[in-house]
Amino acid sequence: MSQILKRFCPKTEFESYDDFLSNYTVAEPETFNFGYDVVDAWAEIDKNKLALVWTNDDCDMKSYTFGDMKEMSNRAANFFVSRGIQKGDTVMLILKQRPEVWFAIVALCKIGATCIPASYQLTPKDISYRCNVSGVKMIVSVGDDEIIGHINTALPDCKNDIMLASVYDGEVADYINFRTEIAKQSTEFPRPTGDKATVIRDTMLIYFSSGTTGMPKMVRHDHSHPLGQIVTAKYWQSVQDNKIHMTQTDSGWAKFAWGKIYGQWICGAAIGAYDTEKFTPHSMLEAVMRIKPTTFCAPATIFRFLIKEDLSGYDFSFIEHASLAGEPLNPEVFNKIKELTGLEIYEGFGQSESSVLLANFKWMNIKPGSMGKPAAVYDIDLLDENGESCEDGVPGLICVKNVDVKNPTGLFIEYYRDPEANQKSRHFGAYSTGDMAWRDDEGYFWYVGRNDDVIKCSGYRIGPFEVESALMEHQSVLECAITAIEDPMRGQVVKATIVLDKKNGWKPSDELTKELQNHVKRVTAPYKYPRVVEYVDELPKTVSGKIMRTSIRASDMQKSMNK
Repeated sequence: MSQILKRFCPKTEFESYDDFLSNYTVAEPETFNFGYDVVDAWAEIDKNKLALVWTNDDCDMKSYTFGDMKEMSNRAANFFVSRGIQKGDTVMLILKQRPEVWFAIVALCKIGATCIPASYQLTPKDISYRCNVSGVKMIVSVGDDEIIGHINTALPDCKNDIMLASVYDGEVADYINFRTEIAKQSTEFPRPTGDKATVIRDTMLIYFSSGTTGMPKMVRHDHSHPLGQIVTAKYWQSVQDNKIHMTQTDSGWAKFAWGKIYGQWICGAAIGAYDTEKFTPHSMLEAVMRIKPTTFCAPATIFRFLIKEDLSGYDFSFIEHASLAGEPLNPEVFNKIKELTGLEIYEGFGQSESSVLLANFKWMNIKPGSMGKPAAVYDIDLLDENGESCEDGVPGLICVKNVDVKNPTGLFIEYYRDPEANQKSRHFGAYSTGDMAWRDDEGYFWYVGRNDDVIKCSGYRIGPFEVESALMEHQSVLECAITAIEDPMRGQVVKATIVLDKKNGWKPSDELTKELQNHVKRVTAPYKYPRVVEYVDELPKTVSGKIMRTSIRASDMQKSMNK
């Protein structure tokens, strides 16, 4: 059992889900700092304990111990301080899955500076917006020409003078070589004291969370957030001390906090990292074979692609537990993965604003397609527009109750500098996730869709996930996304954007469209069938594989305006 975990959780093993829900607690020491109290603490216990196993598209492999992590994060902290970064300052990281992202995140935590992880898919407008609203003082990025170009284009629109550093082998004009410079620094960085020391309520991390409308919101987490991810790592992902856990995601997304650093290291697991430029099923499978994780987590898109691959030549016996979050898992995909690999996929649900909120835990029988049940420390209910609890079978907003009494460990503190967003998300003493679900008579939650994504057609409310699941049962469909299209007669109609399984000879046709529409009518309520079907070569996705339905809606809106 993890020696570090026992310092924060008086009870770590539970006999049942009810035992877990009732008796799990986590301490929040006033001076808790993940860099010192977890990373350095492990290095003191065993400096040779494995912390990170890294690979890339070129099949390079690197391993780092907690002793390495302590030294490299101290070097990075000394670098930041030497450049004037101090407690309370804000630093943006665009580092993909380079090993330096772990060094930098831990270093900023030790200093008490605020880390803003960012995706390499950001445009110049995205970068300048984030810099201006959060007061970024330094950007550390990978050295890719396109990313450097986007940063340089954004700088004239940034209000602050921003220092620039990059991870690269060579020269980039006006950028400090982060890799070279941290190598020059001392491996010692004593824990700050007095006014420079952190306390648990200081800001540690800010994620930018985009909705379907408006500008991205700043999701502010304090230093307690890593402790909230214990439930994510140990009780949902089932990570093990001295074993490797692999979550496939870019460092710019909140799933990195969920699966690639905090809870996993507290539990004593090592992180498996595949630093890829673009997801392909074959490359992903080969990376998994090199890393050999005991526990594995990925978005639904990756599992959807894998079931279309020939898996007969792969031995997955080293994987003992598989999990999924980011978007719902279609039952058809669950059943096919189990048939091909023997693995059951434990679905979970949460947000940039939280740790895992709902999940299929080890004590429960999995119902394919269900998000599972509430996680310990969260008082979760489905509420209607009046703040009343919804009966079983009735869709409602997924809400965390009693946040005005105590903010649960793992839940964000606020939308930073955005009182309007805070007021909109918190009503009746509860935080509303903005996601809708219904609950069955055994307490399992079933996803419907984002409140903004629910399609309102001729008086009916249609959840996109149910229609997507119906389409995924058809052998021609590789993946799909359901969105709404404005309609003058019905208000909105259902649109299906579909990628066909071309490897098996499927091609777009009017006959196939009719067949798919009739298939949905047979599988679910007839009024939910997609009246509009578009075939595409690929769906817009984040680098972690999550489908970007907002991009589909924006494209459709632009096409409508151009008519």
